[in-house]
Amino acid sequence: MKLLVINGPNLNLTGRRSPEVYGEDTLETIMGELYNYVESMGSEMFEIQTNHEGDIIDALHAAMDSFDGVILNAGAYTHYSYAIRDAIEACGVPTVEVHLSDIHNREPFRALSVIESVCIAQISGQGKKGYTLAAKLLLTRSMN
Repeated sequence: MKLLVINGPNLNLTGRRSPEVYGEDTLETIMGELYNYVESMGSEMFEIQTNHEGDIIDALHAAMDSFDGVILNAGAYTHYSYAIRDAIEACGVPTVEVHLSDIHNREPFRALSVIESVCIAQISGQGKKGYTLAAKLLLTRSMN
């Protein structure tokens, strides 16, 4: 199984930006741990980080023919990008929405996810563990 992990805007600052909210681990560390987990399960993982909405959409389109599952942390785009929502729906690849922080217990605007309805699950507030939970969900789903 091949998984694509897409990390959106400002996630390149993970570990430096509001560590009390997002944790102290860098994105590189988190992705390294996730890569080791996915590889230990006999699967492959590729990841990208971009601060650009169009790059996320392009990656989702490319996933149609190349990946079995997507883990997406769309950052702030979660709350208003109908273009990303439509790309998830159009590509048809099972997608899990992940957030390091608990978006439902922060500022009111963060509680709304316009992408949730087209994802197979939302994992929020589990810190870096959320990525592993998302991978486990996708890998388990593919075995059934």
